Amino acid sequence: MRIGLIADTFPPLRTSGAVQLRDLVREFVRQGHSLTVLLPADGLNQSWELEYFSGARVLRLRSPRIKNVGYVRRTIGEFVMPFAMFLSFLRSPLANEEFDGLVWYSPSIFHGPLVARLKRRSACKAYLIIRDLFPEWAVDLGLMRRGAAYQFFRAVANYQYAVADVIGVQTPGNLKYFESWVGVPGRQTEVLQNWLGEAAGRRCRIRVEETALALRRIFVYAGNMGIAQGMDVLLELAERFRSREDVGFLFVGRGSEAGRLAVQARLRGLDNVLFREEIDPDEIPDLYSQCHVGLVALDARHRSHNIPGKFLTYMQSGLPVLASVNRGNDLAAMIRTENVGRVCEEDGAEKLQMAAEELLDALVADPDYAQRCRSLFFREFSAERAVRQIVGALAATTGWN
Repeated sequence: MRIGLIADTFPPLRTSGAVQLRDLVREFVRQGHSLTVLLPADGLNQSWELEYFSGARVLRLRSPRIKNVGYVRRTIGEFVMPFAMFLSFLRSPLANEEFDGLVWYSPSIFHGPLVARLKRRSACKAYLIIRDLFPEWAVDLGLMRRGAAYQFFRAVANYQYAVADVIGVQTPGNLKYFESWVGVPGRQTEVLQNWLGEAAGRRCRIRVEETALALRRIFVYAGNMGIAQGMDVLLELAERFRSREDVGFLFVGRGSEAGRLAVQARLRGLDNVLFREEIDPDEIPDLYSQCHVGLVALDARHRSHNIPGKFLTYMQSGLPVLASVNRGNDLAAMIRTENVGRVCEEDGAEKLQMAAEELLDALVADPDYAQRCRSLFFREFSAERAVRQIVGALAATTGWN
């Protein structure tokens, strides 16, 4: 199948989305599909730049800057992005390329116009992989009111939904959001779990045995530290464990809250907490091999369902989880049903501390945690499964064999 994959994140970026798309690309190629990745790129001297990645073509298309800029500039850049990408595409050597199917990854919510144009040119179907429900989650967290800005973003999101033939959401709970959308003939929704490819084996530059946390049982958090994560509860948890010399907390990554949290840890004198800069994703498995429990945090004000990418990396590495999530999140049910850790759906650190202590005791009594975690990963979260599901949905809508 000739597939066009559209996204705004990809290596060399180290975001969870970039890692997911890297693994998805490799798996598409491994299964014998012809894949072309279309990405926005600022700073190009020409309209396009073509490269090859693991057997796939990667076409970077000149467009406005959308990363590491202010909110207003980013919004303007993302709005212009799909139109700029299409003009750059027309100037590229792939301008006459036709696809059997299109796949795009959201966030961003702004790819709709580009997908619509490519879809018409190829007379093909399109599959939207949606990983968060923006702007809904921003309203839930109090970052946005249901005013003019919300109405603008909601219109943009609705347009990309209208362009899609199939929408793959993260969890069953998110299907309810699209009940009216799927009522239109020819549209389909399904649960497309997050995915990861085969774990890498690179040695991690962080050596826990060489830090102040040596010989402790380590709770680790690796990934984005932003507003949506609600990370303060994890710092409060660490403070409640400050008297236990056998437990430590390691935070690795970047994000809008990372600096503030590190300062707070120093001000509180938390010698059981260590912050480290973001590392290469290929170092993550070795980092986790030095730790005992993976941490997940989602702001309690969320109303949508989310299974973070870090949860997958914990499962892949056989690392049980301690999660603080919004009430009713599908992730909580999964953790309990599969018995791969402990989860707290109540705001505040007191109940989370009780869950953490319970999990530490359970790890001693139950040696099968690692096996259960890995079994869950291979059953639900492999890149192979994700690609077969996407291709199967596109084939069903087009009659492609």
